[in-house]
Amino acid sequence: MNRILFSIAVALALFVSTGFAQETFPVWHGLAPGEKGDFPAPKFTVYQPEKKTTDACVIVCPGGGYQELVSYEGKRIVNMFTEKGITAVLLEYRVPRRAGVEIYRAAWQDAQRTIKHVRRNAEKWGVDPEKIGMIGFSAGGHLTVLCAVNSQTPAYEPIDDLDSVSCHLNFAIPIYPAYVLEDGATGPNANKGIDKPICKDFKFDAKSAPMCLFHGDADKYSPLGSIAIYTQMHKMGIPMEKCTSTPKLRTDLSPSRLESISAAGSTVPTNG
Repeated sequence: MNRILFSIAVALALFVSTGFAQETFPVWHGLAPGEKGDFPAPKFTVYQPEKKTTDACVIVCPGGGYQELVSYEGKRIVNMFTEKGITAVLLEYRVPRRAGVEIYRAAWQDAQRTIKHVRRNAEKWGVDPEKIGMIGFSAGGHLTVLCAVNSQTPAYEPIDDLDSVSCHLNFAIPIYPAYVLEDGATGPNANKGIDKPICKDFKFDAKSAPMCLFHGDADKYSPLGSIAIYTQMHKMGIPMEKCTSTPKLRTDLSPSRLESISAAGSTVPTNG
């Protein structure tokens, strides 16, 4: 495995930046799988820093329970990366939850497709195609884990030549991921996640990406979910970092809090 170090200290310090270029693209050409055109189409925006310091790229996935997209877990996270010279991609995946399928299905399809777009356009955007990562919060953290451990499972049937491109991630940063354990597969954990197995949706395939997990001990989505992910990845010999931080991390995503978290995180190697 190519152990190119990606610094969490770089990734988790908030700044406000105006020195970047941005361009927005549709995730799908035409309607997304299963759609009839009665919801807003998913899109992603590529933010290029004014002064690039790395050829890594981070896809940002806000939370919102797969019902909405929480703004404070989106653009300001993009800003922290571009200020540090890192290309960032803000994914506005489909919400709310679609009827008749898993709560994450539409978002997962959008995320896999977006990774493919980034990898195909890597040279154009000055990105190494094997340094593509994802950071997500709550439902976005769940989506980040799905993409990190399920890249060999297509979320949709191929529709064009873009689907010949791999959707694997090279590193992942799930922050208080939701819906990880079976007693909280669609909402807050009914039994605090105690003695509950990890949801079978996570495949943990051979291309599973190294991760750094952050989770508050008092979160309504049990931190035992992050511990279960860490344990499974550790069994597979995949590099991991785990930090159970302030009890109410979800409600204290202040710049100073993220500064303290960044000091606790070390590095995440990437796979190639």
